[in-house]
Amino acid sequence: MDIIEAAKEYVANLFLGNAGGHDAAHTLRVYRNALMIEEKERSGDPETVALAALLHDADDHKLFHTENNQNARSFLASHGVDSEKTERIVAAVNSVSFSRNRGKRPDTIEGQIVQDADRLDAIGAIGIARTFAYGGEHGRGPDDSIAHFHEKLLLLKDEMNTETAKAMAEERHAFMLAFLKEYARETRAETPTDQKAADSGVLSDRKPFPLTVKG
Repeated sequence: MDIIEAAKEYVANLFLGNAGGHDAAHTLRVYRNALMIEEKERSGDPETVALAALLHDADDHKLFHTENNQNARSFLASHGVDSEKTERIVAAVNSVSFSRNRGKRPDTIEGQIVQDADRLDAIGAIGIARTFAYGGEHGRGPDDSIAHFHEKLLLLKDEMNTETAKAMAEERHAFMLAFLKEYARETRAETPTDQKAADSGVLSDRKPFPLTVKG
């Protein structure tokens, strides 16, 4: 078994039973996104991109109590990856977290690609599905989960690094805006006056329901 297939098997076991949005399926989507971006951008080391994508959540602080990328490093060491390449992979992995890298552009092209690949999986139809899956797992209702769109998801389009990801993000961003408008219409409109207000994103006698964010 080559190292890429071994990494797929490793994360499948690592995330077994996790269905809250950070699962093996998410990892494989990020992996596919990363390979597609790398191929179109024609830059970066393909194996570094692939392994960083596959291991990007292996030490996620929301899921594991590891230090210094212990899970990723152990896997790479067990498959004979040299120290120089390991550090490049780990650097790319560490550039992914939104909360820890807000507004930061990764130093390496591999980091930029994997960061973009992960953020693309946070928006569009799959981003919507993951938001509600994660919210449900943590006891949040739909309205509470909607807040996450304005705290993070609607910001991601303008934080992509590569031209390939920027183009993909435009379409996914538009889909989320359409979803939020329909959500407002269905959940807040009770009268014809409210219906008209919902279409513009503001409801009579209620708090505004924001549909866009600047930036």
